[in-house]
Amino acid sequence: MLPIVILILPKMGSILPMHSINISVFLCDAFSNMVLACLLEPLRVVRDQTGADISWSILTDGDRAVTSSSGLSVSPEMRIAEAPPPDLVIIVGGDTFRDRKGATAPRILGRLMQGATVIAADTGSWVLARGGFLNGRKATLHWQLLEEFAEEFPDILVSSDRFVQDGEFWTCGSAAAALDLMLHFIRDRFDASVAFDAGAMFLHDNSRRHGASYPDQAISQSVSPKLKQIVVLMSKAVETPQPIPILAKGAHISERSLHRLFWKELQTTPGRYYLLLRLTRARELLRYSDLAPGEIALRCGFANATTLFRSLRKNFPNDLREKCQANP
Repeated sequence: MLPIVILILPKMGSILPMHSINISVFLCDAFSNMVLACLLEPLRVVRDQTGADISWSILTDGDRAVTSSSGLSVSPEMRIAEAPPPDLVIIVGGDTFRDRKGATAPRILGRLMQGATVIAADTGSWVLARGGFLNGRKATLHWQLLEEFAEEFPDILVSSDRFVQDGEFWTCGSAAAALDLMLHFIRDRFDASVAFDAGAMFLHDNSRRHGASYPDQAISQSVSPKLKQIVVLMSKAVETPQPIPILAKGAHISERSLHRLFWKELQTTPGRYYLLLRLTRARELLRYSDLAPGEIALRCGFANATTLFRSLRKNFPNDLREKCQANP
């Protein structure tokens, strides 16, 4: 399992339009399919689940067909010079990052990125650094290249963090870090429930109870053992939700420390996380089981279907409309 953390924050101000994001995906030769998927698939889920107008065009380094590290050939949909002004540019570097032959000129890349938010993954930071776009900025890239990157570009503040944001530039290294970054990005641009949903779509395992998977399995190996312990307690008590003080007592931690722990590591409250966990379970049952809404409500800790649907409308307003309308 990849070491992923679901980061959840209260809704924040958007830099990009809430319901319209035009993306240019810039692929370099020998790019990683996995890194690309970790950046695009969460956005696809947001588009499909919320109805947000999110679209992307595939561009390539040098306006030519490129081949992924696993041999997948990808041709550009258009020349870079013909691409409409994007809100977001995603740059996925490849294993041939040291070779400048046939590379896109920095002025052309700079024109594409003008006014846009930029996410550079894997060796994408090297592409940006070569064009001088990261001078004086903090950035990171794949962990194996950090020392070489620092030596090659002394004007860049090289970080070993999983991902880094400096102004309009976001940088990261591996696929795991790319997924972390994108969930963080979605959280900032949309809200907590959207980020939770996008993360849960990819980070569940096959553990089942009443036909639904455990969101706690999405919690990273890198979070504290105490936080994982509390989330497991929550997952085991979805049908009969426990008060936060009882959960704190079960984890041998004070209620105040429990709140601090959730805010520090997930940047949300334990009550909010617990509610989203129960609602995610309910949504899965509504979609994929034949259980009546009233039964689903009881299995997810709600008094009745009316209470469940009221909470779904509040936290997932763009989803399950037909279900909610049919069960007011």
